[in-house]
Amino acid sequence: MEFWLSFNNGEEKLRLPVPPSSFEMQTGNTNETVNIYEVGEVQLIGKRRLKSISLASYFPIRDDGLCQYRDFPPPQKCVEMIEKWRDSGRPIRLIIIGESLTVNEAMAIESFNYSQKHGPQDIYFTLDLREYRFLNFKATTSAASALLQKIVGDARPVEKVPNKTYIVRTGDTLLTIAKSQNGDASAKDKLKEKNGIVDENNLTPGKVLVL
Repeated sequence: MEFWLSFNNGEEKLRLPVPPSSFEMQTGNTNETVNIYEVGEVQLIGKRRLKSISLASYFPIRDDGLCQYRDFPPPQKCVEMIEKWRDSGRPIRLIIIGESLTVNEAMAIESFNYSQKHGPQDIYFTLDLREYRFLNFKATTSAASALLQKIVGDARPVEKVPNKTYIVRTGDTLLTIAKSQNGDASAKDKLKEKNGIVDENNLTPGKVLVL
């Protein structure tokens, strides 16, 4: 079984010289249990959780008979490569090629721990990976815009109501206009102020007043 790690669309690759003896890809669902009145507990099936995997092996200083290929990078080079990928803030790709199973997943490095033991200068490591989901920002933005349009569309703007007007006729006074148009003689002062009238007894016929 071959274990490959690649970065930036295969620009950099690392095949693990000594493959892990086993692996387990873990996942699950975001299910939720709720309590409904007169029914009791019910299970709501959610979306799939992110996959996760932990790989444990070592980078050999020399071929000890367990390496899958020759001319593998020195342990220090392997460590530096994975640390650079981890610090880039970008995902890597995990590829596992077996006789009955192939894994090809974009993953984020959750943790990378390594150590040395007494004896040969091999570096033992544990690499914890979690699935990385690429988001379609265009689709996400479109969905958000559609939702915003729906909200804004339902709240229609209030149409501005035009002001009512009155054309002064011969013999009109502010008092008679207030009574006939507003039904209240007290509205005379408001008409005077709103239309900027100085002499209320000298209204010019044809003048347009805002009521």
